[in-house]
Amino acid sequence: MIRLLKPLEYYQQKYGTWMYGLNKLYLMMEKQHNRGQEGAGMACVKLHTQPGNEYMFREKAEGANAITEIFRTVQEGFINLDEGQLADAHFADKNLSFAGQLYMGHLRYSTTGKSGLKYVHPFLRRNNWKAKNLCLCGNFNMTNIDEVFDKITAQGQCPRIFSDSYIMLEWMGHRLDREVERIFQEAQAKGLHGTDITDYIDNHVNMGNVLRTTMPDFDGGYVVCGLTGSGEMFSMRDPWGIRPAFYYQNDEIVAVASERPVLQTTFDLQCDDIRELKPGEAIMVTKNGECLIQQVLAPKGDSACSFERIYFSRGSDRDIYGERRKLGELLLKPILKAIGNEVENTVFSFIPNTAEVAYYGMLRGFKKYLNEQKVKAIENLNRIPSHEELVRILNQYVRSEKIAWKDIKLRTFITEGNSRNDLASHVYDITYESLRPGIDNLVVIDDSIVRGTTLKESIIKILDRLKPKKMVIVSSSPQIRYPDYYGIDMARLEEFIAFRACIELLKKRGMHGVIEETYRQCVAELKKPKEEMSCCVKQLYKHFSVDELNRQMVEMLRPMGVTTPIELVFQSIEGLHEAIPNHKGDWYFTGDYPTPGGVKLANQAFVNYVEKCYLYEQKF
Repeated sequence: MIRLLKPLEYYQQKYGTWMYGLNKLYLMMEKQHNRGQEGAGMACVKLHTQPGNEYMFREKAEGANAITEIFRTVQEGFINLDEGQLADAHFADKNLSFAGQLYMGHLRYSTTGKSGLKYVHPFLRRNNWKAKNLCLCGNFNMTNIDEVFDKITAQGQCPRIFSDSYIMLEWMGHRLDREVERIFQEAQAKGLHGTDITDYIDNHVNMGNVLRTTMPDFDGGYVVCGLTGSGEMFSMRDPWGIRPAFYYQNDEIVAVASERPVLQTTFDLQCDDIRELKPGEAIMVTKNGECLIQQVLAPKGDSACSFERIYFSRGSDRDIYGERRKLGELLLKPILKAIGNEVENTVFSFIPNTAEVAYYGMLRGFKKYLNEQKVKAIENLNRIPSHEELVRILNQYVRSEKIAWKDIKLRTFITEGNSRNDLASHVYDITYESLRPGIDNLVVIDDSIVRGTTLKESIIKILDRLKPKKMVIVSSSPQIRYPDYYGIDMARLEEFIAFRACIELLKKRGMHGVIEETYRQCVAELKKPKEEMSCCVKQLYKHFSVDELNRQMVEMLRPMGVTTPIELVFQSIEGLHEAIPNHKGDWYFTGDYPTPGGVKLANQAFVNYVEKCYLYEQKF
C-alpha cells in the first residue's frame, strides 16, 4: 500500500512524474512476486473529486503475468495523451483513472484451492456514499469463517460467496456503514445540512472503531489492508503476530508491505528506517494525511510464523538471510553422522532455489569443522611440520558443486499417466560427472520436505544417475507433521510424508488401536468449545523417534530401481528456535497451534483422514 501525502504536482516537480505512486506500487508488487503467481490486483482512490466523477479504481487479472497485465491496462488509458497532458499533474488528477493519492496492490497465492478472477484481491464493496465504499485485500486465512458467516447472516446479511475474503469484506463493510451512520447523526446534532454533512462524514471516519468492532470475531493469521472511498487507508496485523507487515513513513509517503526488503529496495532505505507492525496493531492514515499507529486488539501471543523465515519470504532480508544460513550451519553434526565423518569423500550441494542460503550456512559449518580438524592434525604432529605435511593437511577442503538444476516444468497438457510421470521426473537435471561414482557421498539440502512428491518423482531418480556411494537429503526445517491454517497451502494431514510415515509405522507394528483411539479422542474434543480443545493428533508421533520416521520416509520415497543408500536428515526443533529465536510460530512441526481455531481444525483434519482414507484402506 502507498499513501501519497503531497499533491500530485509535488511529485511531478520533484521526481519528474505524477505517476510516482503508481510506479512505486508496480515495483513493490514485482518485488513481492514470490508471494503469489496465480493472480494480481490493484486499487486506487482519488481524493477531492466532485459528484459525477469516478474516485475509486480497480484492476485484476489471473496468471503468472498478471502484474504486467494490470499495469498495461492502466497505461493504455494514457496512450492518447500528448506529452503536455502527461506532464500536467493537475490535468491527471482531474481527468485520469488511477491518478490518485491512495494505492493498494495484492498478489494471490491460493490457500484454499479456489480459483478464478472473483477470488483475486482486492475486493470492492460499492455505495453511493464515498465513505461507505470499501476496498479490501490481505494476506490471511481465517479458521472460523463458518462462525462469522453464521453471525452476519443472523443479522440479515446475505454474502454472495462463502470465502474468508468476502465474508470479511461484508462484515467490515457493515461496521463501516454503522460508523458512517454514527457520524451522520453526530453531524445532524451539530446542525449541519446537505453536503456539509457529507464533508463532515468524510473528515471524521474512524477506522479504528471499524477494526475494533470487526476483527475480534476472526481467528487466524492475517494482515488486512483497506481503502475507503473517502480516503481512509489502514493495515492491521493479527493479535498473535502470525503474518508479517512492515511500514515506512516520511513527509511524502506512507507505505506498507509484507516484507521489509520490498520497502528498502523501492524507496532506497536502510533496515532501521522501517518498522514492523506489532501483534494486534494497525496503521491508519486519515483522509487528511494524518498517520496513526493504534493497538486495536490486545496481543494474544508471540507466534510469528517461522515458515515465513524458512521459505515463504524472500531471502534478501538482512535477518532472514542470517537465519537461513544459521539453519544450515546447525546441521553439521547430524550430517557428519550420516556420512560417517567422511568429509573428504563427500560432495555438498542444494536443491534450487530457496535452499541456497541454508546451503551457504551448511558449507560455513563444515569449513569451520575442517579448519578445526586441520589445527588438531598440525598440533598432533608435536613438531614443526614439513612442507609436504602442511600441503597435505591444508589441501583438505569442503567439496561443493552445483549438482541439481531446475528446469521449466512440463505441465499437464499430456494427460496419459506414464507419460506425465516420465516428464515429472525431468523437472530437475544434474551436472554430470560432478562426483566420483561409488566413492563420493552426495549431500543435498532443501529448505523443507513437505509431501515428498518431487523427491520421489524427480530428485532422487535424477541424483541417482551420478551413482553416489550414499545419498543424504537434508531439510533445513524440522519434519512437517501438521497442517497449517493461517495462510500457507498445507491443510490436509494425509498430504504430509511425515504423517503418512507415522501411520504406516503404526500399521506395520499392529498399533491400529492408537489410530482408532486418537480418532475417538478427536471426535470427543470437537464436541467441546474450541477454547477448551487440545490437539490430540500430537500423540500419534510419541510412539516413534525422528530416526524411525526418517527411515520409514526413505522406504516410502525410494523410487523403484534405486538401490543407492539414502538417509534423511532434518533440522531439530531446538535448532529451529536457535536459528530463528524471534519467530516462535512452529505449529507445522510441533502441533502447538496459537489459536483455538487451529487446534479445532487439526482435530477435524484427523477425523476427516480416518473417515475418508483410513477406514477405506482397512476395508480394502
